[in-house]
Amino acid sequence: MNPAGPLVRVVLAGVGRRRAQASVVALTALLAVTASVLALGLLAGSRAPFDRAFAAQRGAHLTVQFDATKATAAQLAATGSATPVARAAGPFPLAELRPRIVSGAPGLPVGLGLPPMTVVGRDRPGGGPDSIDQVAVVEGRWATGQGEIVLDPENLPPSLLGARLELPDLPGAPALTVVGLAHSTGGSARAWVAADALAALVPGDGPAGFQMLYRLTAAGTEGAIDSGRAAISAGVPAGAVTGSRSYLDVRAGALVRTAVFTPFVAAFGVLGLAMSVLIVGTVVAGGVGATIWRTGVLRSLGLTPAQAAGAHVAQVLVPATGGVGLGILCGNLLAQVVFDESASAYGAVTPSVPLWVDAAVGAGALVLVAVAALLPALHAGRRSPVEAMRLGRVPRPGRGRWAGRLAARLPLPRPLSLGLAHPFARPARSGVLAVAVAFGAMGVSFAVGLAATLDSITTDNSRDEAGAVVVDNHVQVEHDRSPGAAAPVPVPAPAQAPARAPAAVDGAAVAVQAADVAKVIAAQPGTGRFFTSASAEVRALGIVGPVTVTAHTGDSSWGARPLIAGHWFRGPGEVVADTRLLDETGAGIGDTVTVSANGASVVLRIVGEVFDLDDDTVDLATDEASLRGLDLGLVPDSFSIDLRPGTDLVRYVDTLRAALASHSVEVRANTGEGSEVIAIMDALIATLTLLLVVVAGLGVLNTVVLDTRERVHDLGIVKAIGMTPRQVLAMVLTSAAGIGACAAAVGVPAGVALHHRVVPLMGNAARTDMPRTYIDVYAPVPVALLLLGGLLIAVLGALAPAGWAAGTRATTALRAE
Repeated sequence: MNPAGPLVRVVLAGVGRRRAQASVVALTALLAVTASVLALGLLAGSRAPFDRAFAAQRGAHLTVQFDATKATAAQLAATGSATPVARAAGPFPLAELRPRIVSGAPGLPVGLGLPPMTVVGRDRPGGGPDSIDQVAVVEGRWATGQGEIVLDPENLPPSLLGARLELPDLPGAPALTVVGLAHSTGGSARAWVAADALAALVPGDGPAGFQMLYRLTAAGTEGAIDSGRAAISAGVPAGAVTGSRSYLDVRAGALVRTAVFTPFVAAFGVLGLAMSVLIVGTVVAGGVGATIWRTGVLRSLGLTPAQAAGAHVAQVLVPATGGVGLGILCGNLLAQVVFDESASAYGAVTPSVPLWVDAAVGAGALVLVAVAALLPALHAGRRSPVEAMRLGRVPRPGRGRWAGRLAARLPLPRPLSLGLAHPFARPARSGVLAVAVAFGAMGVSFAVGLAATLDSITTDNSRDEAGAVVVDNHVQVEHDRSPGAAAPVPVPAPAQAPARAPAAVDGAAVAVQAADVAKVIAAQPGTGRFFTSASAEVRALGIVGPVTVTAHTGDSSWGARPLIAGHWFRGPGEVVADTRLLDETGAGIGDTVTVSANGASVVLRIVGEVFDLDDDTVDLATDEASLRGLDLGLVPDSFSIDLRPGTDLVRYVDTLRAALASHSVEVRANTGEGSEVIAIMDALIATLTLLLVVVAGLGVLNTVVLDTRERVHDLGIVKAIGMTPRQVLAMVLTSAAGIGACAAAVGVPAGVALHHRVVPLMGNAARTDMPRTYIDVYAPVPVALLLLGGLLIAVLGALAPAGWAAGTRATTALRAE
């Protein structure tokens, strides 16, 4: 006879009899595996597409821009022989261009200006299998002649293939046709033209600058990149390097949307795994205690110690396997939602959870479950059949009596004092119940704080402008042109467009209109205060590519963006910067940054670091007077208006809109737009927290069920001497509530500490620090409610077995023993 047959029947029978315990194990495994697959899958899956694309294109570890007036092409080519350089490409001529759409872009208004872009002159996307930065043409073809350009579609409007662009700042306003869309994984440029064609797009006799691309012998760390940058800079004249970019920065930017999920999902995963080990051990230990007589009978019928231990472990692995399978499925589905949100960062490569993650997490979870079950199972298997059948299921005599004597002195009804004393009769089991509740309270506290942080971030950053009302300006300055430049082209608004197309007028007319709009706003009843904002693209020393600077006129401190450190600028010459600029330049608060445009430059002192979730741009904000030396022709993009208390928003907008009907502006209520990334985070937090609370509650349920079944004789006695069902219910719930209160007192502070640790990690993943206001989100009243929440988890988990104990008749309880 096959000995495995009876053993299988024993296992299946045990799983069928203990459905509650099986459900607890399955749900615990489901939570732990879902969170673990999600965290590890996001971490590994998001990196793999970028790394594969970067390797396929042989991307440049370091992209460096040089001033063509300070270094020759020969000097730059010689830097390819520097010690840390493995291979170099270039020099390629480059220029900074500001194109705008003329025609051929469906759905986009004529005259729409595109962001300033670094345009590189390259005759082909790649130069062979060993060439650096083999740009991938994703649509169309490469530019081969005059009047053709290839764009990187990332962060640009759609439908640009075939569009006709013009360069209004250049003599003759040359036109370019978009013949292709391409992507450089290393972010070497935003656009490309043929090398000979670039000469026609740069005023003067030579290029505005050169670009060199380098692959280094060691490039795995920022320190290695910095060493390579220093060696290259040493080989050219002082001041020749105008900017550089490490592929590590580009990589971090590509991964940022998925990376912000990893810290908090990993925290839930660790909590889930810890609860899995804890609850599985409890379930097995409780099962051993509850079936000790049955185990003795099976041993006497021929089951070996190993088979007895294996049966207990298998009874846990069966539901755990189901939970692991569902957890892998749920983790992959949730990860795909996050990947879909950030797919544009990877070009044509679609990220997904690697198979090894599913296999490693699934196998690891089952191993943890087996190890957690093994110790109590071996203990059960080693008992002799006679000992197993002789042992009772009640606590050892005398254990916990001191607690009972102390509780009896309390001015409480006897059922409540008995309930408070009972946990000390089973200290190990009570400790497990306390840890389960503590983990639940910790998870809820962590989730509440995280939701409060995300809510604050959404509230502060869902609007691009400050104030309750915004007036958008639709007039652009037509910059002075060189002799021979084309005359200004009027830009009509598209039919039935929701907003007006920019009208090109001279700077004096713009100033007059801005002053008129300001007078109307100031005279409008209900206006509290307002300021103007104007944006421009400039260059900052040490930064590759354009820097967005926002110039404010008027007191903008009331509409200041959240500050991480320092203070908002207080006058000309002061500037606030985002974390990315400080990181890439190595500057800090109190240092200076040199900003240049149109051949002029100004030095600004950094007085504050602003919180900015837009990783696609490098941002500065300052007073408009700080930039007057750059001849930017700044036009107020918007007027941000704060209303007086009690002002009706709708009526104010309607009245102001009528008053400005003759001006080229749009008046609108400043309603924020929700972040899809934060919405996904909120949904994940709610889902994982619900699972964690359910598992904690089921852990309490399982422990109290085991306890009440073991105490069935005691319950029969107290009911026989007069204790009512309501008093029995109160006794059992008091026992759980006492443990829950103590556990919540530990779990809630632990959840707060976890939140204070994870939120800065999420900021680091998003390449920014976190303002302190986003961390200190716990107020006294919510903390008190969280403490009650831990108590509630314990009471709700114990409610069903307490009801069973209260409803059991005394004769039935005594006969069961």
